[in-house]
Amino acid sequence: MLSIDDIVSEVLRREGGYVNDPDDSGGATNHGVTIHTMRRLGIDVDGDGDVDESDVRNLTRDRAAAIFKEHYFVKPGIPALPEVLQASVFDMYVNAGGAAVKILQRLLAKFGFPVAVDGALGPHTVAAAKKAFDAAPYHLADAYGIARRNYYYDLADRRTTSRRYARRKDGGKGGWIARAEEFISRRFHFTNTAHNQRVASWG
Repeated sequence: MLSIDDIVSEVLRREGGYVNDPDDSGGATNHGVTIHTMRRLGIDVDGDGDVDESDVRNLTRDRAAAIFKEHYFVKPGIPALPEVLQASVFDMYVNAGGAAVKILQRLLAKFGFPVAVDGALGPHTVAAAKKAFDAAPYHLADAYGIARRNYYYDLADRRTTSRRYARRKDGGKGGWIARAEEFISRRFHFTNTAHNQRVASWG
């Protein structure tokens, strides 16, 4: 069993350092923590009375880890989920906020345990997740990882500026897809051919 600190460390590895991509709605980001999150939480690193790009640049890895642990793992209620889901749902929550929970909620309906798709890990969603795990303990984690992968592809279908996160310049799997597949058993990874077929319509 991975500890929360191990899970957070892996998220930080995937997120990397400071970036400010104009095509990323998150804006200036460091260690995966966006300027919007820092403003919402009032994290004024340099103590000058505002939260700007300088604060994002100066955010330490340890402080980012504490933010993720408290606000993206504990507060959303992820520890209440079956253990096999925790790392993947948490990683997706860091990457996409409440969409991570909505993906799970839609998946639970496919397993026969429908809940409201509201992006909140309330008692009904947690109970449904536990029932789904009891029904399919060896498939739930893969199913969620595959649903994540589908979410990324579907998002890139709709938003052309996001396609570079799902497909590299050389046509291979982009960072989003590789990230999702870290939580999917290798036998369910897309081959290069399957990936190319999935993105063929993008031109």
